[in-house]
Amino acid sequence: MPKVGMEPIRRQQLIKATMASIDEVGLAETTVMRIARHAGVSAGIISHYFGGKDGLLEATMRQILTDLTDAVAVRRHALKDSSPRAHIGAIIEGNFDRTQVTGPAAKTWLAFWASSMHKPMLQRLQNVNDRRLYANLCHQFRRIMTHSDARNAARGLAAMIDGLWLRGALTPKGLDAEEARLLAHSYLDQLFAHHGCLPHASDTY
Repeated sequence: MPKVGMEPIRRQQLIKATMASIDEVGLAETTVMRIARHAGVSAGIISHYFGGKDGLLEATMRQILTDLTDAVAVRRHALKDSSPRAHIGAIIEGNFDRTQVTGPAAKTWLAFWASSMHKPMLQRLQNVNDRRLYANLCHQFRRIMTHSDARNAARGLAAMIDGLWLRGALTPKGLDAEEARLLAHSYLDQLFAHHGCLPHASDTY
């Protein structure tokens, strides 16, 4: 009989094992048996908790998305002011949080991005993430720009964030999160300047 409270621990253990396997051999070669070996459990445990590999992959992507949401939320809650520049800066910082840029996390993201074109479940989760980023950026830009300009600015910055992340993750040495953050902030400042919006005096990054 399983110990009380073991299920959340087992789930996290298997999600971490999934990411470790993807980091090691890629998504195509990540099997239930390999994940089970990484986690030090029987393959039957995966079926018990997740219903199989697809269920575990969905849970793994949901975990990464939750980590991303939490990383952004923590930074926004810690802001000393509520200016649009500060909130957008926090969104940038959260997207390059360590939970999103480490080797296993980065390779898992890349694998899910590629697989989302063929797996409706992963595509649905990816679309939710894309819409959330765009909506959050657009809401902040809308505070200081016209609706049309805000939408264009949000699309541009979202593409900048994704592009910096993708190009960095694909380099042999891995993503330089600090450089990516600086470039994204620089692009944001250019957007503000183009629209005649000066950052709040207390905004820092």
